[in-house]
Amino acid sequence: MQFAYENWWISDMQSFNTGAPAQFDIDCLEDTTVFSISHEDKEDLCRISNKMQYFFRRKAVYNMIALHKRVLMLLSSTASERYEALLKQYPQLHERVSKKLIAGYLGVTRETLSRLSTT
Repeated sequence: MQFAYENWWISDMQSFNTGAPAQFDIDCLEDTTVFSISHEDKEDLCRISNKMQYFFRRKAVYNMIALHKRVLMLLSSTASERYEALLKQYPQLHERVSKKLIAGYLGVTRETLSRLSTT
């Protein structure tokens, strides 16, 4: 599970880059403006513009960094540490997203999340 916040890009990168069927859905929990670009159009833009190539490369790098941090957090942090880090990074998240989704994101049960939020 992954959350995308304002001005973030989200995609099934494997599907986008290989043309394979997507392995997950993207659900919008709030009103959202969605922009879409085909892989072919992205590649065409990158071929004709170094600035666009740089832009998409930076987006890919930021995506890899975010994924790296998430995997490290899931592998090496306690549930309490993951919850504290989430609140620090996104203090209003609990006002915008259900506890069920937050628990899923943290890799804990809803009951565990309730215990974490009262400590």
